[in-house]
Amino acid sequence: MAKVFIIGRNINGSIYPIDQFISEFSLNWFLGLPYFDDWETSLRTAVALMFLFTASAHWGKRRPDLIKMVPPALPRPGLIVTITGIVEIIGAIGLLIPTTSSLASAGLAFLLIVMFPANIYAARKGNIINGKPITSLFPRTIIQIIFFTAVILVS
Repeated sequence: MAKVFIIGRNINGSIYPIDQFISEFSLNWFLGLPYFDDWETSLRTAVALMFLFTASAHWGKRRPDLIKMVPPALPRPGLIVTITGIVEIIGAIGLLIPTTSSLASAGLAFLLIVMFPANIYAARKGNIINGKPITSLFPRTIIQIIFFTAVILVS
């Protein structure tokens, strides 16, 4: 018999196993959509939305600031920013399709690793995005680790 971790009791006094708690407080609970019945799907959707949001900056008013993040040793920074934005969109869509989600997850994990030197460069240089100083290196690294972990978890 599987071990059940108890986290509390519901209104009727029944015991809440942790898997039921996660299921009830997933996006399914908020939106009532059966697609979001489990935490993996909810996380996959959240990660996809995050990548769609970050990809939008590749063509908006933040584009010049993103181009400045590309280390000078790399050629054609504008093209690099465009390609990474396209890859983020393709990866986000791929996460939402069950047959391609593992491949999309691997691709986005690789993208996060490949783009991390640009984050280091920008943090050390003190770049500005949208008129605000870029996040310093340590918090930026923690954020990247969280994003990377989320991408791996949804594979």
